[in-house]
Amino acid sequence: MSRLTDERVKTAQEIIGRFPRKKSALIPLLHLAQEQDGYVAQDAMVHIAELLDLAPAEVYGTASFYEMFKFHPVGKYCINVCTNISCQLVGAWNLLHHAEEHLGIKSGGTTDDGLFSIEDVECIAACTEAPALQVNYRYRYKVTPEAFDAMITDLQNGKLTGEVPPHGTLATVRQETTTAWSNRGSEAQAQVDAR
Repeated sequence: MSRLTDERVKTAQEIIGRFPRKKSALIPLLHLAQEQDGYVAQDAMVHIAELLDLAPAEVYGTASFYEMFKFHPVGKYCINVCTNISCQLVGAWNLLHHAEEHLGIKSGGTTDDGLFSIEDVECIAACTEAPALQVNYRYRYKVTPEAFDAMITDLQNGKLTGEVPPHGTLATVRQETTTAWSNRGSEAQAQVDAR
């Protein structure tokens, strides 16, 4: 897919309505696009630009600033192994190499079955729990090679489905727009316009 589906356009309009300026909804809409396809497709960025009255380059410029947005298909489970200093000191490079060997791919790659992608990343703010990794941005702490192998087996067998949703899923519960939110947005926009 590429452009947002009709259902997601409806959600996008609700999200846009929460903000006094349309442009402020850019990051939530990028998440919405990634939730749809597992990555942010080029046509989705064009569609988001249309919805927000922006140039597609503005959308791409923002999306490309953040590591969390992917521009190509990735595995159902995207594993980020922290290789920053705190994690390095307690074995992150060994963990990354073990993960690459176990999955049969190098950092930046995706398994042939499309189930796993692996990346080495900078600090994920879990220094006291090193070595740390994230699976679809859900944390795992003090990960040993044995714990990594067990996690992979559990993911393959669906044992972590309630804990780790497919890549691109930001939240399992979406905040609903209410009249109060809409009124707040209108009031805030009036205040901005009055300046």
